[in-house]
Amino acid sequence: MSTSQRRSTSGSGRVALDQAEAVIVDQYTRLVRLAYLTLPHTLSRHRRVLVAHALVQRALPGFRIGRASPRVPPQRRRTPDPAVACMRARVLRSALAHDRRPRGWPGFLPPPRALRPMLPVVWGLRLFPRAGSGEEVALGQVLSEIPASARAAFVLLQLEGLPRPEVVDLLTAAGVPRPKEALRTACDVEAAAGPATQALLRSREFDACSVQTRPTDLLRRRRRHQLAWFTAGIVALCCAVLLTTVGGAPSDRPSPSPAAVAALAVGPEQLLRTPRDAWADTSRVDFTAWPARGPRTDDEALITRALVAWNDPPRGTRISVGKATTDEPPPKDTQLLYAGDVGREAVVLFHDGRRVVRYGEPVSSPGDASLDISRSDESDVTTAAALVVSREAGKVRYLTAPWIAEAQTRDLLTPNSPGRPLDVSDEGVTDPVAEPPGAGSCASRPVLQLRSSSRIVEKHAFLVTDLGDLTPVHLSYTPLPGTGAPPRQPREATSGTALRSWAHIACRLPELSRSGVRSVNQWDFAEQKLPEQGGRAVWSCTRASTWRGPGSVLVQFRASTASATGPARVVGRARSTAACSRFGQHVVAGTPWTAGSGRHYFLAAGSREVEEIDVTGDVDVTERGRTLAVKARKSPEATVRARLADGERLDEVGSRSPR
Repeated sequence: MSTSQRRSTSGSGRVALDQAEAVIVDQYTRLVRLAYLTLPHTLSRHRRVLVAHALVQRALPGFRIGRASPRVPPQRRRTPDPAVACMRARVLRSALAHDRRPRGWPGFLPPPRALRPMLPVVWGLRLFPRAGSGEEVALGQVLSEIPASARAAFVLLQLEGLPRPEVVDLLTAAGVPRPKEALRTACDVEAAAGPATQALLRSREFDACSVQTRPTDLLRRRRRHQLAWFTAGIVALCCAVLLTTVGGAPSDRPSPSPAAVAALAVGPEQLLRTPRDAWADTSRVDFTAWPARGPRTDDEALITRALVAWNDPPRGTRISVGKATTDEPPPKDTQLLYAGDVGREAVVLFHDGRRVVRYGEPVSSPGDASLDISRSDESDVTTAAALVVSREAGKVRYLTAPWIAEAQTRDLLTPNSPGRPLDVSDEGVTDPVAEPPGAGSCASRPVLQLRSSSRIVEKHAFLVTDLGDLTPVHLSYTPLPGTGAPPRQPREATSGTALRSWAHIACRLPELSRSGVRSVNQWDFAEQKLPEQGGRAVWSCTRASTWRGPGSVLVQFRASTASATGPARVVGRARSTAACSRFGQHVVAGTPWTAGSGRHYFLAAGSREVEEIDVTGDVDVTERGRTLAVKARKSPEATVRARLADGERLDEVGSRSPR
């Protein structure tokens, strides 16, 4: 390192140019990390990397970085290198000033300093530090919630190892108005973070000099290139034509009023943004692990309009709120999931821990915006696997979770047909798929078959289907009881047996549309041999569980002689019940049945713990076992009860008899 003293440090606190250059070259990585951690977290990681490098490279004396050049902090207790101290102060002053807005400057616009072009500039690539573990992500989240001056003090204490008096001096030299208050906040964070903080700050999560690259949206970039040539031709003809040609661009939509923006509890710069690879290094695989994706995640104007529409929808906004879901304004811990153009709409997706919210506005033509809100609390690998991002002309596009490695479509009414591959973009948006038909039409029942990445669950395939809400419904299957213990548990409905069972109930799924359903399980709880060589029958209980907890059940009976995909006969139903769930594992039901000879019977069956079935009414009989078949008159009125292995009595599903 050069140590020339041709121009010695003066008492005024200034350093020689060659000394400053030597400090920057020798301490470049540490200074860049200091700037990166101090810069506002409202910037994307790509912008923070570039700005951090730019601030350090502009820290040489002679660049104007503020109203006055910072003075070297006076020496205390030890003898710090004045050149190093001066460079730290200059970098800190620049980083702290980057997010400073003049008085009266609109809050939804970037500060004027952030608008200045600064080298380095990167075209066609996105740079960001390599993702760390969950501890680094958590520390980054904590730092994003404290003021920039406190972040700077925290980094100086932990990363640089400076004593507290020297930290106060550096903050003062950098122009911090209340350095001791910033130091107190940093000490509080230091105490809460624990002894491993220093190692975390030196990790690759915060190393802006060791970055990885990804391309920008190539298709969008090509479209912009073509649009630039087209616009240039229009400008050559007439400037007025140019204005009308780009009049449909998203930026030409009227901006929200300053009062509407001021009313927001959270702005675009305060939204939570999960790192790209966080889903592969966490035990909580749900919507909180989704990164912010889409080509317009940095479009503050679009995201501001979406937040304003959620907070106080303008007149004309089409609003849809799911069952048992609130329409409360966005809270401070709101997370950005997606922002981009899908079809003819600009779409923004949010998650606030309890709900997912979709905002859409026309891209190329005037029109009203839309706002959809659905419940999503306690989601998991399957229920957070996809979101509806677009509905247009009978087609649906989904945004798949980052852990989805493969997507297919299949029809529940053709259980023996293989799934068809579904293309998914790099951002996770699927090609359009057919929207499931509503009630009254059952020519097909399209579903998605998704497979999660081997990085979390190896070869884990599952089915989801659209029932009108933003979150597709997870479909599962519980097979017939086995001969041993314990009882069978719900599993994915992807096997041949599961698909054949689902084919008999698929046409009843539209009855559950827009009812806040989270998952539907098809449980084949009993098999019975029919009288007069009538073949065999399977008894099933289909449970639709809602996000709020209670569910509804349908009990069906289907004979082996029926159509392979014909709807099963519903013999019982109940609402707001725990039946056919892990908290209601026992079920018994009965139904009249007519044999091929024309004789009438009454049949009953129970789940694996049933030891005796008792029928009263027009049919009066008690029989040990899990199934019952007796002759009866046509359409008898009968009540079915069962005795379980532990002696408890069990009523049939939907029965009104006292329990």
